[in-house]
Amino acid sequence: MLIAADKFKGSLTAVEVAEHVTAGLRRAVPGLDVAAVPVADGGDGTVAAALAAGFARREARVTGPTGEPVTAAFALRGDGTAVVEMAEASGLQHLPAGGFAPLTATTYGTGELLRAALDAGATSIVFGVGGSATTDGGAGMLTALGARFLDADGAPVGPGGGPLRDLVTADLSGLDPRLARTAVVLASDVDNPLTGPKGAAAVYGPQKGAGPDDVAALDAALVRYTEVLERALGPRAAEYALAPGAGAAGGIGYGALVGLEATFRPGIDVMLDVLGFGPALARATFVITGEGSLDEQTLHGKAPAGVAAAARAAGLDVVAVCGRLRLSEEALRRAGIRRAYALTDLEPDPARCIAGAGPLLERAAENLARDFLV
Repeated sequence: MLIAADKFKGSLTAVEVAEHVTAGLRRAVPGLDVAAVPVADGGDGTVAAALAAGFARREARVTGPTGEPVTAAFALRGDGTAVVEMAEASGLQHLPAGGFAPLTATTYGTGELLRAALDAGATSIVFGVGGSATTDGGAGMLTALGARFLDADGAPVGPGGGPLRDLVTADLSGLDPRLARTAVVLASDVDNPLTGPKGAAAVYGPQKGAGPDDVAALDAALVRYTEVLERALGPRAAEYALAPGAGAAGGIGYGALVGLEATFRPGIDVMLDVLGFGPALARATFVITGEGSLDEQTLHGKAPAGVAAAARAAGLDVVAVCGRLRLSEEALRRAGIRRAYALTDLEPDPARCIAGAGPLLERAAENLARDFLV
């Protein structure tokens, strides 16, 4: 049995999910041979999944999204591969309680975290993006790595996406020279462009506290950002703004593409490679995946869909565990999932379900084992 599940956000990490599922399975089938590969799709939890796969934990003190110092972790493997998660430095979890900063939140700390990975010897970086508090197009990140973004007076523009409306000059010539020798993969489940009705501000800005006027101001500022970079770098800057992934995590995807020359890949595909899922799958006869909510978003590049696709290609059955289920049986079948076991079927009250997620998951896994293994 191979357990390859993502976290249950707000209740269990991916490692804890695997532990509880294993306990439930073995309650029904003592001595069952179980292997676990906790997975992530590039968003929050990506570093934790890499650590579970044997990467070493490294930490750096960096600038949080509103300017306060925070401690951020990244993962490093002996071959020079680093897994850097932007949410560790610039994520929503670092905002003060109840306090959004849609116009001024910065990705500067993410740039510092990338620099820390380079200092630690990273020669290739998997850059997971998601869960950001920011909509600055990655300008803060690039500034921390040596770029300069100046206003009409030649002064640096302020932090965040809003001040980009005053941007006049962009100079990327001072970027850390080690970046040119480092392969950066942008790992994301988001394929939005940078600007427009499907762009970073319009689609994701409201989740970060942006009202309608803020969304309009941010989108206009990102358009300005693109225009100035196009003058500095040529047509490729405008082309990258339309590329899949440019709008990821408040546009930091665009900053990675245009400034770090990153290669965009669906986050789950990258992470399955990095986490050693292929060899584990080759030894498996049955696969269990899952995440907190199985819904329409799951079908668009989330971890369970990627796991199910790979397992189905290998001819293996896949079932899922989840906190709540929002997909029909037909949708599950199309995704390659035979059946899903939801915790809300055992405990309908959401608060109790979240509080008791571990024991409930063991009960669900025990039911799963009786249905498919006994």
